[in-house]
Amino acid sequence: MIEAPGAQGWRLFRLAGIPLYIHPSWLVVLAFASVVFQQQFHGNWLAGFGTALLLFVSVLLHELGHSLVALRLGVKVCSITLFMLGGVATVERDPPTAIGALLVAVAGPAVSLVLAVLLALAVHPLSHLLPVLGLVAEELAQLNLVLALFNLLPGLPLDGGQILKALVWQFSGSRVRGVRVATYSGQVLAWIAILFGVFLLLRGGSFGSIWLVLLGWFGLGASRNQLQLLALQRALQQLQVKDAASRRLRVLEPRASLRELSQLRLASDSPRPDWVLLCEAGRWRGFVDDGPLREVPVQRWDLERLEAHQRPLADLPAIAESAPLWQAVLALEQAPQARLLVLSAAGLPVGTLERPELSEAVLGRLALRLPQPLLEQARRQGTYPLGMSLAPIAQSVAALPEVIAGKGSSSG
Repeated sequence: MIEAPGAQGWRLFRLAGIPLYIHPSWLVVLAFASVVFQQQFHGNWLAGFGTALLLFVSVLLHELGHSLVALRLGVKVCSITLFMLGGVATVERDPPTAIGALLVAVAGPAVSLVLAVLLALAVHPLSHLLPVLGLVAEELAQLNLVLALFNLLPGLPLDGGQILKALVWQFSGSRVRGVRVATYSGQVLAWIAILFGVFLLLRGGSFGSIWLVLLGWFGLGASRNQLQLLALQRALQQLQVKDAASRRLRVLEPRASLRELSQLRLASDSPRPDWVLLCEAGRWRGFVDDGPLREVPVQRWDLERLEAHQRPLADLPAIAESAPLWQAVLALEQAPQARLLVLSAAGLPVGTLERPELSEAVLGRLALRLPQPLLEQARRQGTYPLGMSLAPIAQSVAALPEVIAGKGSSSG
């Protein structure tokens, strides 16, 4: 059954438990490829459409090769999507080792090479059966060979870039260094594709030159996104909660009256009121919310004491000040008020953490500053400024091999 198109496109069915999506741009390329191939088969539209469709089946098998090896290594495959420039398998995380990453990267080109050999061997018998079938098999054999060789170019996001990343990771011991080397290599390849495509266009080139420019442009965008993701991941790993914590809390004594709590609220113009913690003689007793102000008659506010309405601090979502920021991002997604109580090593309250302060600390690590009005708006709404979405990035950090390996000793 086909689902409505979403961010990934139309969902068709599942292969080995993996959802298969078709992006709308795929239909355009399928139609164009059918036109191109029918010209090669002297106007045989059925052969042209069949060749175009079987080419995308080859791409699907290529991505399925990556996916099955990833599943074998215990890595969840979220989806396979066919789109304008080919196909992509989305995995939850990198394999835990460089060798595992190498095996996953090699699997796709290996499938394409096997298909090229099998189709080449089938050309002769198919030609005897029906000449046009032999021509289709020959065309698909060549296309699968090109698909394998093209994907082996050493630059992300191509399979060759994944292979280069895995090799650098294996010999240097650093996954991050592998990503950087493969990303910069991908940028070089992308610029070469763009410049060569423009050169061919100026020389009266055909659609192939435009395709080169599109591939190069896509490669540059993918490289830029990869470097930005890497920078954000490192910031969330290296920064701790204490680097972003603020103090959106007030302190009153348990013997204080509801009238004093009301006056505290009236003196504040914040649309998101601070938490009120209760402390007596240096000992934290609990906290109180605004519920009593709504439930208790005003006439009794001078008589009612906060200690009669206090709740344990354990009811507030909390995080250790030494915890990495990626853990705070995930905790904030679960916090009802999008605010965390920050605790010292001794388990005592030392501040609070909200999304605006967290994002400000991350952007500061990247040498970026946001205008103060944007931060104030985010504080009023309890959201990340400019619609930033750090939760998926924090989830990707949680899935990194080095983070999984060190979870047993991580703080927080």
